[in-house]
Amino acid sequence: MKIAIIGAGNLGLSIAKGLIVNNAITTLYLTKRNPDHIADWTEYKGVTVTDDNREAVKNSDILIFSVQPGHFEYILGDVADLLTDKHVIISTITGFKIDRMESIIGSDHYIIRSMPNTAISVGKSITCLCSNDKGKKRIELASAIFNRMGSTVVIEEEMMRAATVICASGIAFWMRLIRATTQGAIQLGFESHVAQQMATQTCLGAASLLLESGNHPEEEIDKVTTPMGCTIEGLNEMEHRGLSSSLIRGLVASYEKISNIS
Repeated sequence: MKIAIIGAGNLGLSIAKGLIVNNAITTLYLTKRNPDHIADWTEYKGVTVTDDNREAVKNSDILIFSVQPGHFEYILGDVADLLTDKHVIISTITGFKIDRMESIIGSDHYIIRSMPNTAISVGKSITCLCSNDKGKKRIELASAIFNRMGSTVVIEEEMMRAATVICASGIAFWMRLIRATTQGAIQLGFESHVAQQMATQTCLGAASLLLESGNHPEEEIDKVTTPMGCTIEGLNEMEHRGLSSSLIRGLVASYEKISNIS
């Protein structure tokens, strides 16, 4: 596939890494205002680094936009005259709705909104997708691309803000929970590197149990809680301190912030 990532920042480069590692490209253009910052990416076969968005669009079929929301309208307008029937436009930009994109380039294009997270660089992202009417014909193509780097779910556009909180911001929330577990393990006597390994692997194991079994989290919790045991003692103390309510309130606060930005 001939792909361009317009805006090779943190997320853009995470996507690029996922595409390269999974051999998903024929050619890959990476654009950045200062291409010297990512010049080392040209060491990968088929990768071109440039500050010319128009060059990237001319030489690619799939366009993944990963720029700042305040810059997207100008950039999209700047390349609008180059867009043809072959182009699939995939946006990763938070809060930039499909109808706004259509107002710039017209509705007769394959337009898809995606919300991956930075775990895409290690093939573990959950990417939420939605599209305009014409884009529905290419939603399976977008799914195939992002499934190489994790998994995908197609949702309604009205749910994209919530998906951003759960999946994209959610990476940071889970990192903080892992950090807290690590700190607790250090307090209990483990060296920091051992504590982080234990916390991280346990988190991975918990997630894997749910993904492979399809069970509700409480079913797995019941398997490790015994009457008057240490696990239920710890869980109840966490709940008394507001673990679940704090997490839910944090998710809602993030959602409200996105709504205000939008």
